[in-house]
Amino acid sequence: MAALIPLPAYAGPPFVTDDPEPTDPGHWEIYNYAGGTLQPGNNATQFGWDINYGPVKDVQLTTTLPLATQTGQPFGLGDAEFAIKVKVLHHDDGVIPLDISVFPRVIVPTAHGSTQTQVLLPVWAEHDWDGWSVFGGGGYTLNPGAGNRDYWQQGVVVTHMVRAGFMLGLEYYGQSRDSLTERAVTGVNLGTQIHLAGPFSLLGAFGQGLNRKQTVFYTSLKLDL
Repeated sequence: MAALIPLPAYAGPPFVTDDPEPTDPGHWEIYNYAGGTLQPGNNATQFGWDINYGPVKDVQLTTTLPLATQTGQPFGLGDAEFAIKVKVLHHDDGVIPLDISVFPRVIVPTAHGSTQTQVLLPVWAEHDWDGWSVFGGGGYTLNPGAGNRDYWQQGVVVTHMVRAGFMLGLEYYGQSRDSLTERAVTGVNLGTQIHLAGPFSLLGAFGQGLNRKQTVFYTSLKLDL
């Protein structure tokens, strides 16, 4: 049986790294996505729905419902995720020129072979100017279970609005060891978001591991309501 591949959690589609901006109050963001990790002899892919809702100003509720498949493993449910993003600082508050949010996330063991609930505790920050954005941060994940390790993850993204409705971005991300047998992971991604028409946008990212032979990819159709 193949060893489990740690799939990146795409907190801020199309990137692994998230930004601090919550969904607007009364609005939905729905990502119909596919993503995965490819490495020699062992591939893992997810398909699913990443759903954000803004109940009030500066708050976002998130649910991720994946289906997953992997070399040597049956196709089935992935681990469901539930999160709440709360914006705690605005760049125009006069404190520091950054938007900052906390975004705690609970990862429920609904996938085949999963038995433990994980909790991610990140902080994300962003600065914008003249069509450019830099955002990033990271956090600590509580990862119980025999042979597992709690771990840190972090990342930074630079994006540019090339023109209205067309964004390009470059990401660096990393994660420390999440088990006794796994190594730390670092990688880079190139991502884009293209507005198609009406409420629809197309997102995509492609990247390579820097310390292992690993390719990651992500694509989604976003619906803004």
